[in-house]
Amino acid sequence: MLTKRAKYFQLTSEYFQIALGIILASIGLKAFLLPNGFLDGGVTGVALLIKTQVDINLSYLLILFSIPFLILGYYTVSKRIVIKSIISILGLALFIHFENFMTITDDKFLISIFGGLFLGAGIGIAIRNGSVLDGSEILGVFINDRFGISIGKVILLFNVILFTITAFVVSTEVAMYSILTYIVTAKVTDLVIEGFEDFIGITIVSKEYEKIKAAIITELGAGMTLYKGKKGFGSTGEIEDFDIIHTIINRIDIKKMYRIVIDIDEQAFIVEFDVNNVKGGVLRRYLNKKKGKTLAFPITENQF
Repeated sequence: MLTKRAKYFQLTSEYFQIALGIILASIGLKAFLLPNGFLDGGVTGVALLIKTQVDINLSYLLILFSIPFLILGYYTVSKRIVIKSIISILGLALFIHFENFMTITDDKFLISIFGGLFLGAGIGIAIRNGSVLDGSEILGVFINDRFGISIGKVILLFNVILFTITAFVVSTEVAMYSILTYIVTAKVTDLVIEGFEDFIGITIVSKEYEKIKAAIITELGAGMTLYKGKKGFGSTGEIEDFDIIHTIINRIDIKKMYRIVIDIDEQAFIVEFDVNNVKGGVLRRYLNKKKGKTLAFPITENQF
């Protein structure tokens, strides 16, 4: 259980990071996209599209078009997320309204890339701290909950419609640059949410599990979780009372991991899978091993 002081510090940290996300998103909008008539996806893109046709303050449009999605969020996600999102969207609208950033470049390609970069970073930081700056994610959650359609497909369809309308209403060129902006925004958002580390999960089943455990520790310095295996049946017959090794490593170490295992047991059964996020456990020491931290030996079960 977190103490009141720890909870207060955590909440302060979250809102500080959300504020940073708002600033970055504002830079992307006002220093790059808005002055050049470029769009992003989602609710922000809708507001920017309307802004190109009607002389209404973008801040008002962002708030107006966010209201339906926040109402959906009330029935779809937690109340805490909705409250944070209301504060975040109002903060973004106010920041855009009162701040005037100097236009940095007139190069359309750079506008798309860096506008998407700043906007994506801002959205990603907000999402990591339990908030949204764009309501299309909430729409995706709502439709997924009601109809079982994946969130990614809902957002993709939303943006396909948006950019198609942009091509007819504004121009095909603006629509194409806006698609580029959206792709950059989406990739940067994912990168911020999932982190810069690229983790891989590995499950290893082998009769030489003791040697493999020792080699992983000594050569990779990685922690692991051990599961007790019973009565596995393969080409060599039954194997009883063996350990199944489950570990998480950085992708750059994957070839070394395979070499370690195959050198010990060419018949080892190895399952590889992607891991988006990891927190705590022995893995933290693995990531910081160059700073002199080491793993305890021998390793025991359930260390994560």
